Amino acid sequence: MKIVFIGTVEFSKKALQKLVDIDVELVGVCTKEKSSFNSDFADLTPICKENKIPFNFVEDINSKESINWIKDLNPDIIFCFGWSSLIKNELLSLAPMGVVGYHPAKLPQNRGRHPIIWALALGLKRSASTFFFMDEKADSGDIISQKEFEILDSDDAKTLYDKIIQLSLIQIEEFVPQLKDNTYTRIKQDQALSNIWRKRNKADGKIDFRMSSKAIYNLVRALTKPYVGAHIEYKENDISIWKVKIIENNDTNIESGKVIESNEEKLIVKTYDAAIEILEHEFKEVPKVGEYL
Repeated sequence: MKIVFIGTVEFSKKALQKLVDIDVELVGVCTKEKSSFNSDFADLTPICKENKIPFNFVEDINSKESINWIKDLNPDIIFCFGWSSLIKNELLSLAPMGVVGYHPAKLPQNRGRHPIIWALALGLKRSASTFFFMDEKADSGDIISQKEFEILDSDDAKTLYDKIIQLSLIQIEEFVPQLKDNTYTRIKQDQALSNIWRKRNKADGKIDFRMSSKAIYNLVRALTKPYVGAHIEYKENDISIWKVKIIENNDTNIESGKVIESNEEKLIVKTYDAAIEILEHEFKEVPKVGEYL
């Protein structure tokens, strides 16, 4: 089974290494030389060079040049693990077995953009790691492998990302042999149960202390590294916030956003229903007690 691999993020790198480890026939890799769009960008070329896998730097995976490069490799199947743009019909129909994609959500629920960030920001307790046959719509094809995982209150983007990668590598080891010997099953998605998460924008990452402490905690852990970080607007600058802690505070006479403690060790801000201690931040000038954020 000849495989062409498409990917450009840390998950792609781990998945590609797993495929090398289980000794599949990788005939080519499409990746990016660099990416300002993917904060979790990873260089796949060291794996390609070490294992003598041809690779091609791609900006538009649907371009004529990209498709011709893949077509010349005559793949049986294409794995697209960690690529942000949709694949069009010409590429979807190029390999006889199709294109297998990946989405870290419990499909058919929560299709679309930023699944790890949305899951944390919305405070979900469970989600799933899903491999599926790609079609012309986003994340709507038949499922080949799906495993659920728990999202702990202590999880953040990094721990959840790592958890998902480890689970996905187990799945790859299970379903790739099934593809090779044609014993896999396709599970159709119930389209009536689907929803699509939209693309996030900068405003979605702004901390508004009129939010509840839990909502702020979820937002910060959703956007922390390897992502861009939630932010506070302070003196016309965006200050990245990487880690916070919920602090009990029942004083209903204090307005949301007021700094109620500030010293070398602590920075605590009143929220709608309690308070938040800002543990990791990029303030060059730490706000003083009585200021409003």
